Amino acid sequence: MLDAVPPFRARPGAQDGERVIKLAVLAVGGQGGGVLADWITDVAERSGYVAQSTSVAGVAQRTGATIYYVEMARDTGRLPVFALSPSQGDVDILIAAELMEAGRAIIRGFVTPERTTLIASSHRIAAVSEKIEPGDGRASSSKVHATAEAAAKRFIAFDMEKIAADNGSMISASLLGALAGSDALPFSRESYEQAIGAGGRGVKASLAAFGAAFDRTRGTAAPAQKQAEPALVESVLGAGRVSGPQNLLQGWQALAARIDLMPVAVCDMALRGLRKVVDYQDIAYGREYLDRLDKAVALDGPDRGYGLSIAAAKHLANALCYDDMIRVADLKTRSTRNRRVRHEVGVKDGSILQVTEYFHPRIEEFCGTLPAGLGSYIENRPKLAAFLDRRINHGRRIRTDSFAGFAALWFIGGLRRWRRRLLRHKVEMAHLDRWYALALDHVPRDYALAVEILNCRRLIKGYSDTHVRAQSKFDRVLSALDLVKGRADAADWIRRLREMALKDEKGDMLDGALKTVATLGPDPVS
Repeated sequence: MLDAVPPFRARPGAQDGERVIKLAVLAVGGQGGGVLADWITDVAERSGYVAQSTSVAGVAQRTGATIYYVEMARDTGRLPVFALSPSQGDVDILIAAELMEAGRAIIRGFVTPERTTLIASSHRIAAVSEKIEPGDGRASSSKVHATAEAAAKRFIAFDMEKIAADNGSMISASLLGALAGSDALPFSRESYEQAIGAGGRGVKASLAAFGAAFDRTRGTAAPAQKQAEPALVESVLGAGRVSGPQNLLQGWQALAARIDLMPVAVCDMALRGLRKVVDYQDIAYGREYLDRLDKAVALDGPDRGYGLSIAAAKHLANALCYDDMIRVADLKTRSTRNRRVRHEVGVKDGSILQVTEYFHPRIEEFCGTLPAGLGSYIENRPKLAAFLDRRINHGRRIRTDSFAGFAALWFIGGLRRWRRRLLRHKVEMAHLDRWYALALDHVPRDYALAVEILNCRRLIKGYSDTHVRAQSKFDRVLSALDLVKGRADAADWIRRLREMALKDEKGDMLDGALKTVATLGPDPVS
């Protein structure tokens, strides 16, 4: 009888045939952690092992991943004694379906340098604490990478989510491929593939993702082919929006050649900014971006690390690519968005997807899409503006899967070609020119302060009411400029005010800091 067979547990110095292998999978909802644990258990049993799988569910979205725990040992005729959950310092293989979950596993003591093989997807899912911060609340991925390298016996990390998406599968398949490719378990590739095939659903896509991740782990993935320049131009300008590709290609090459003449330290950020600006508008807009950027580069030098030029390259692009009704409509009618939504929802080819977009324009957005003269005429007449606002300022739900709804948004997005003549563009460019001139004017007297003024552009973001609140914070931070300029710590004060404005949505911290700045006495250093 089975209960007459004495149980065994791994002991110090146990032979490989007797050793219990302990594997933990950390995954959040929708990542297929349970399927992955079932596959691993199936592989073990197919290979002559006894295996047990358990799970401990997380609390809520991103406050705790579900831990799937698998223990396995070769079937020697004795009944193994398996644990129900992982213990600190007692895990052989840890698989994390997202980078920060790998960090949490390290903090909890599941990863040890003398024992654990750590396999993690390098992509990120923002935690709740990262989402609620008005500024950039993202934790540092590089720190997690460095910690994982030191904490694990072996660390395998690459974007397994992208591999899964590229092959139309779930990340569980690419995680299994990375596990198989790591040789951390004594099983053949064929046994893993058989376990996937036994599932009966989505087998082809899962096998493709498995194989791609297996090859990537083994370092045998085929090198990516260099993208042809016409395809690159189409990607920059937006799929389906390239007309006259030869002229566009020549225009893009001319702009790229200008970047090649810039200091090496600036080129990467300048190219990123150029791509964003050209995608937002057109080649001529990219030329305007580089003309403005050249002014900062001319004032900069290698002794400062080109910090001014890099900041200008980043924030000029963001300032030129402001959010307006045209931009929102353009993004919502792109074919790439439709494909992304269908993939995220899991709609099969041939199925109908109904998409409802919500819009709530104010009179300001309406006037911003009018020619500058007409828009200003309405805004300067409060009674007329109020009359129109009562008829415009209410929520609208537009079905973009219908011809009428899609055509309406497509028409608004098509106003992009006339954007330079519209009121919103006139207002944004005037604001940009004042901010940029203010920063460059401070370069001779206080280089660091000039850089911080450029960085204050981080405060301006969003659309409609969000944009109004963001611009108010921007103005309040720079209102302290007259109080701190000339001080040795002026740049530091502007940086502190900006960071407080980014962290506090209501602005209470910013108000308190501004009161402190108002009470500053003479600079003790000057």
